[in-house]
Amino acid sequence: MKTIPLEEALPCRVLALLVLVLFYGIYFGKAMAQKRKGIQTRQIGRRKEKNIHTVELLMSAATLLAPASQLLSLVLGWSCFPANARFTGFLLGLLGDGIFLTSVLTMRDSWRAGIPDRDKTELITSGIYAYSRNPAFLGFDLMYIGTFLLLGNWLTGLCSAFAILTLHLQILQEERFLEAAFGEPYRRYRTQTARYLGRK
Repeated sequence: MKTIPLEEALPCRVLALLVLVLFYGIYFGKAMAQKRKGIQTRQIGRRKEKNIHTVELLMSAATLLAPASQLLSLVLGWSCFPANARFTGFLLGLLGDGIFLTSVLTMRDSWRAGIPDRDKTELITSGIYAYSRNPAFLGFDLMYIGTFLLLGNWLTGLCSAFAILTLHLQILQEERFLEAAFGEPYRRYRTQTARYLGRK
């Protein structure tokens, strides 16, 4: 009797859906928890500076297009990658979910989507933020890469790449904002912790 390798036996569409449900459940769950405290999590597009506003609108469009392409790929069953690539994608997606969850829990009520125009938040440098200055964005990136491997097709590839690019542009803007807001403590933190992953 021929045995089927584990990767080939896995229901990849179900696993992709699990990765997506966990990720967006964390995102919207945290946003609703903050809303109950009177905190507006989504700050995208509130700043009037043209460069900030433009990048945040592009990021917003990208982070809407990516899940739309992921769901369409799920429904239509598009996937051109071999089973072992899809299994790797599932593991990367779960890792992204875990990193994202850890980051929003560590940020507590300082977590925002976008650069705040009025809210005062604290600079978080402990926990997972001691190893990455942008773990929430790292979680997004790993989830996008993971679901691309799970649902490998040109549409998810393009949308994921666009989302990862706009998230990086957002990181660059947030770094300027944080330096202006926190000054020397942020500059010191930046010399000790890598943008994405690692201690310096």
